[in-house]
Amino acid sequence: MNTEPIAYLKGEFIPNSQCKLEIYDTGIVMGASITDLVRTFGGKPFRTVEHVARFFESARYAYIDLGMTEAEMKDIVDKLINHNLRVWPGREIALVFYATAGELTLYAGAAAMSSNMKATVCLHTFPLPLHLWKGSMMDGVSLVTPAQRHLPPDVLSSKIKHRNRLHMWIGDKQAKLQDPQSIGLYLDLHGNITETGGSNCVIYKNGVVISPLRTNILWGVSLEVVRELCERDGIPFVERDIQIHDVANADEVWLCSTPYFLTPAVKINGISIGDGKVGPVWKKFMDAFSALVGLDIIGQILQAED
Repeated sequence: MNTEPIAYLKGEFIPNSQCKLEIYDTGIVMGASITDLVRTFGGKPFRTVEHVARFFESARYAYIDLGMTEAEMKDIVDKLINHNLRVWPGREIALVFYATAGELTLYAGAAAMSSNMKATVCLHTFPLPLHLWKGSMMDGVSLVTPAQRHLPPDVLSSKIKHRNRLHMWIGDKQAKLQDPQSIGLYLDLHGNITETGGSNCVIYKNGVVISPLRTNILWGVSLEVVRELCERDGIPFVERDIQIHDVANADEVWLCSTPYFLTPAVKINGISIGDGKVGPVWKKFMDAFSALVGLDIIGQILQAED
């Protein structure tokens, strides 16, 4: 049996060690790329259909022809996960979708663009480093709103998941200058909360879960699960503009992301949220999600080895 994980690149299944982009690929020279990510719970991928659908929607918006159907891509996902779970037995894995506009036959920036370019499509996996979120689950995380602002949706749609994240790289560096352990939470040009570099942000106050407007954020699969759990349990779920004031005065604040579902935020810009501790409603949502996937998510993370 092949003991090396495999990836999918430009129509072929190849060993991870051979999965490389050309230096003149548009994903490198122009940042013309889209992405998505799905993870397993107990070895089973969660909501592959939704992640694949979002990836295809991103591609359509970005004028990137993936050259396959959603069903064909789902088959690729299943093959990679099934093979690589045998390479990493007992581990949970994440699968990354990545596509660029293709390769430039002559590197000259935009001047070399051709109308017959073929998209570079890549899917690869990695074992989830669950131990990285132990501290978050036990003690929560600290948020900082950096000076760097979120990309306005009239510049680049917030509905797509892309790799144009230099602004978030800069913003995260700014946030960590204030608090080395913090996560950058981005404001839009009007001072409204948007999202972090890898998660949605919602607040819980007076029995209501509140999310920023979906026109201003990437609507996450995990965020949709939060909305569904609220609907199931009769908890109001509202979308509206929220500011730093609302986050600082919330009962609880959560970050929503595929790798860990929800992690609590206990501080923003140095201000304690609630009593500054992990809240009970977050735990109820984590328990509900654990029941949904048939796995104790908090326990899995706390027991993960480095």
